[in-house]
Amino acid sequence: MKTLSLLGSTGSIGVNTLDVLASHPGEWRVAALAAGRNITMLCGQIERFRPRLVAVIDEEHATAMRQRLKGPHRPAVRYGSDGYCEAAALADADMVVSALVGASGLLPTLAAIDAGHSVALANKETLVMAGEIVMARASQRGVHIIPVDSEHSAIYQCLQAGRRDEVRRIVLTASGGPFLQASPETLETVTITEALRHPNWSMGKKVTVDSATMMNKGLEVIEAQWLFGLPLAAIEVVIHPQSIVHSLVEYVDGSVIAQLGLPDMRVPIAYALSHPRRLVKQEPFLDLCRMGPLTFLPPDLSRFPALGLAFEAVTLGGTLPAVMNRANEEAVTAFIEGRIGFMDIPRLTAQVMANHHPVSSPTLPEILAADGWAKNEAFGMLDTSPERYPGSRPLNGRKVH
Repeated sequence: MKTLSLLGSTGSIGVNTLDVLASHPGEWRVAALAAGRNITMLCGQIERFRPRLVAVIDEEHATAMRQRLKGPHRPAVRYGSDGYCEAAALADADMVVSALVGASGLLPTLAAIDAGHSVALANKETLVMAGEIVMARASQRGVHIIPVDSEHSAIYQCLQAGRRDEVRRIVLTASGGPFLQASPETLETVTITEALRHPNWSMGKKVTVDSATMMNKGLEVIEAQWLFGLPLAAIEVVIHPQSIVHSLVEYVDGSVIAQLGLPDMRVPIAYALSHPRRLVKQEPFLDLCRMGPLTFLPPDLSRFPALGLAFEAVTLGGTLPAVMNRANEEAVTAFIEGRIGFMDIPRLTAQVMANHHPVSSPTLPEILAADGWAKNEAFGMLDTSPERYPGSRPLNGRKVH
């Protein structure tokens, strides 16, 4: 039986991970669970999986957890970044599932690597912010990083068909989200309810909004560059509304290898946990005859400018990807809270990026400093008039501030 630490247990990936564990009893033991603010769900997970350590977002929630936990199987409770890092670095963990949302996943993922644990990586922001540092440290420690995102899991599997030096390009597929055919006028008035109505996938709020703006795909491009050691010119994005082909690899001889499957995150999660084995899946399975046509389209950067911002960030490099990532996080939060409009997300992100002076070949402290700078810069723009970032406008008559 292998031992697992799960970071982000109450999020979409975390819940699906625990569902995989429950479906295959005797395969894994849970050593640690790390979550955010949802202590009610976390308490239920503790009762079922009996970890010896849990971590939550802050001291207030840790105090509430300690008051709620009773009985002889009560785990140790930690909080904040230090708590997440302790959960990631537990000595008896064989693997760490890194599924925290956003920039908060970077330091715990590095803690897992430093402890020598294999990492099932669902936190793409870790590589967006500090891909060079993370991959170099994993190589130095001999740590295996297995991607959990469906697209990167697909690429990971397809790369087993040939040698890395035989790869011509990889193709990341994107559903296009709920606004694939939306007009520019429609995008200006998108509500949070509409943005969270993804046609194929059930995900957390932040990643669902990122999917709607296609920033999620931009983050995945940067992640793929570091995961697979490929130049940006060898990474392509295509829109595939059916979400059946999860991604493809083209080799130099013209062969294209694709990974297909129903849109179900438990499949790539199970693959990451059990690699190189494959676990037996329950119904349903993919029925190609019932799928109908599978279509592929080029992305429209005028409709989805966030994707273009990601290409700009990875091209210029240095601290700019970390700045883009944090600015987008703050903008998405503001949109979810109803403080800005949908298209203000890429506008705000673009303006924060434009105000930044990137540091080349940054150290980890420089990356963390850039992340903090971007957070403060975004806060400053959100707390003043919308004129601080060009193109911003009121949503349905409300001021954006």
